[in-house]
Parts: sequence; structure tokens; C-alpha cells
Amino acid sequence: MNKLIGIIFLFLCFGYANAQLTMKKADGGILIVDGQNNVLQFQTEPKSKDGKFERCNYIHPLWGLDGQVLTEDFPADHPHHRGVFWAWHQVWIGDKQIGDPWEVMNFEQDVVELEFLKQSNGSVQIKTEVDWKSDKWKKAGKKVPYLREHAIITVYETLGNYRKIDFEIRLLALEEGLKIGGSEDEKGYSGFSVRMGLPKDIQFFGPKGEVKPERTAVHSNGYVNITGGIGVNKSKGGVVIVDNTENPKYPQTWILRAKNSMQNAAWPGHEAVGVSTVEPLVLKYSLLVYVGKMNHKKIIKALK
Repeated sequence: MNKLIGIIFLFLCFGYANAQLTMKKADGGILIVDGQNNVLQFQTEPKSKDGKFERCNYIHPLWGLDGQVLTEDFPADHPHHRGVFWAWHQVWIGDKQIGDPWEVMNFEQDVVELEFLKQSNGSVQIKTEVDWKSDKWKKAGKKVPYLREHAIITVYETLGNYRKIDFEIRLLALEEGLKIGGSEDEKGYSGFSVRMGLPKDIQFFGPKGEVKPERTAVHSNGYVNITGGIGVNKSKGGVVIVDNTENPKYPQTWILRAKNSMQNAAWPGHEAVGVSTVEPLVLKYSLLVYVGKMNHKKIIKALK
């Protein structure tokens, strides 16, 4: 992995010397920068806290346009939360539950391939191939991958007061009878999530106005705009999490929290769903990271 990233980095230095969005090698991952400003870091190498909650394949930090770090990693209240991530509580093969990727129990990921690509429109892409493994799934005494994930993270240039980041996540089972699901209680949380630092004035808005967090899932068709004093010196800004219309069970429900937790597009809920060995399960989400304000009209325009 380190060798591969080194090769890509050299290609960028000589091939795109004048590009605005570029990549740098970072401790444990790769860093996307916009000129002199950090945009995000993608964690490629396993990272743990005191040897616990080891994880990779997620984004942290995610920076705001004003340079403020927006995400949290290993928070004291939920140390398994990690920046921008996608994970599920339940993984079954047949009638055997083999791990809990959400809480990073009996679960590990290997980033086996990574590409960094520059697009003609000025955006850049991180393309990954990631194997999922578990101590509870072995063949001939050795852990073997039971699911292969391919993801594309597309980072766009800043436009006005916002930046758009797209996520396409493809999950292909390597074993028959594989299922994934959310928490087994009525909340059903899991899937695409953002662990943000939350100021006291945090608010949530959807297409129809303010959305109030509840203990269980709430509805907000298409997106949730999380806004408040998240910027430098508590300046106004926000992150919009977007549920793509092509996603299964669109519009997906949301688990939202005003403090000490993540924000989650809660799919598929507490009942596990099958993952095919032939046709990948495809999930698509976007983030709009902005300073100042973003109303419904501007959000819709940004997503076109």
C-alpha cells in the first residue's frame, strides 16, 4: 500500500504541478489539499487507541472551508465513531453472526488497492478496493475476505461558499448467504455516518424546514442540513448530508443527535438485508461542506 501511494504521489507531482486539488502522503493515509488548504484525510492504514477500536477506510479530519476541523475520531463517549464512515452493526453468513463493523468488534478491513485520479472538471477521485475480514470467518484456519468493497470518493473544487464531496460505495459478497443490518433495536442505526463536533446552537433542517432529533429514526426526504457555529471562532457554517435518489429504500430515514453522537442515514434498519455475490449493492451519498448559510434552493442547485 505505501509503495502504491508513493507511485501515485510522484505521478501527481510531475503530471499536475499546477492543479488546485492535489494529494499528499500523510501519516497513515492520504491528504487532499486545495492549494495550501487541507480538505480531507483518508485513512488507509489501521489506526487504534491504546490498541483498541482499530479501524481504517474512513475520512478524518474533514476540514471546513475556513480551515476548521469538522469531524471527530475516537470521541470519549463513543470511541468507535470515526469521522465520515460507513459501517453496519450486523454481519451474517447464513445463521452465523460474524462481527460488528459499527463497533469494530470481530472486524477488520484491508485497503488492498487505492488510486488517485484527476478529472477534467477539476475534481479529484479516490478509488479504493477494501476487503472485509473477521476472526469468526476462517478457512483452513486462516481469515479470508467475506466481502469486497469498492468505493469512489469524488472531491469537487470550491464553488462560492461550499464544496461538494460524492461517495459511491459498492459491496459485493464473497460468500453466499451474506447479510448486513443496523442495530437490532427500534433505532436501527448504521450505514453512512458523519461524526461531527457539535456546538450548542446546532440545528437540523430538511426540505420542509427544521427537523427535530428523536430517539428513533426521523424523516427528511433527500437531505439533512446540519448547521450552527461549527467554524473558526464559532462562525456559522454546516454540513449537508445527501441521500441519493438511487439508493435502496429512498428516501432513507435518519438518526440525528444534537450532542455526543454521529449523524446517520439509517439504512437498512434493524432487519438485515442480503448482499449478492453477483450484483454489487450500490449506495450513494454526498456532503456539502459550507461556510455561512445554505438554504433549500441553494442546496438543490448545488446537487444538480
